[in-house]
Amino acid sequence: MFVSCDGSARPDFKDFTLLMPAVSVGNIGQLAIDLVISTLRMTKVGYFYTDCLVPMVGNNPYATTEENATELCINAEVYAMPPKELVVLQIRSPFIKNKYRHFCETLLSWVKSCRFAKVVLLSSSHAYQRNDHQLRTTSLRYLLSPAVPKPVQDLMQRLNWRELERVAAFPGVNDDEKVFHIPGGGITKLLFTESCSKGIQMVVLLKFCSEGDNIPDALVLADYLNEWLQVTTYQSGCSSAQSSKWKMPSSWKLLFGSGLPPALF
Repeated sequence: MFVSCDGSARPDFKDFTLLMPAVSVGNIGQLAIDLVISTLRMTKVGYFYTDCLVPMVGNNPYATTEENATELCINAEVYAMPPKELVVLQIRSPFIKNKYRHFCETLLSWVKSCRFAKVVLLSSSHAYQRNDHQLRTTSLRYLLSPAVPKPVQDLMQRLNWRELERVAAFPGVNDDEKVFHIPGGGITKLLFTESCSKGIQMVVLLKFCSEGDNIPDALVLADYLNEWLQVTTYQSGCSSAQSSKWKMPSSWKLLFGSGLPPALF
């Protein structure tokens, strides 16, 4: 599934953290991943060859000069920054129907073969389906698989983060059976459930949002990630400068299209 850029043997990712998005409502996981790759200037080390994603090809989304602007990108690429022991999988297209489970199984098999320390999944869920308690609290949530060590759990409690609440599987019929409900979350629930059963350390960071201009949501989710992993430092050393530290990629200039041609007027 993983193909190295230079055709060499598989890179050594032992004890690295794998960061990836779920293709979910608002695409804020993918946008937050864009911010991480662009800010850290991560190097592309390979790509995923898979039939589970809609095929696509485009120009380099992180171009900084005219020379590298002509480089091509595809639907699933892998970036790395060895000094931070960080690997990022960016997914740029939606899943093909009925291919979710096969992708999750193949991905987790790769995670185990590479011996990643943990997987961090950035996701989102429909804001309009929050319950009363969720409406009164922060729009950010997290989930931890049972394999995640206790120090990580303790840290998130010290940060006053809120774990995603379980809801009744059959409201009004059987309120005792609780399950996770992540509407609009794409592969989030399936990937998390499979990670739990396979003993993989997975942390899900999630934000409730609605479709629209989701750049502010992506910045909030990136800050949420950085509060824990410290992938980059605050420029002024205080939390009030959080969003100012992220470098938006050049591709975001066309996030809403290229505008109307002047010739129309």
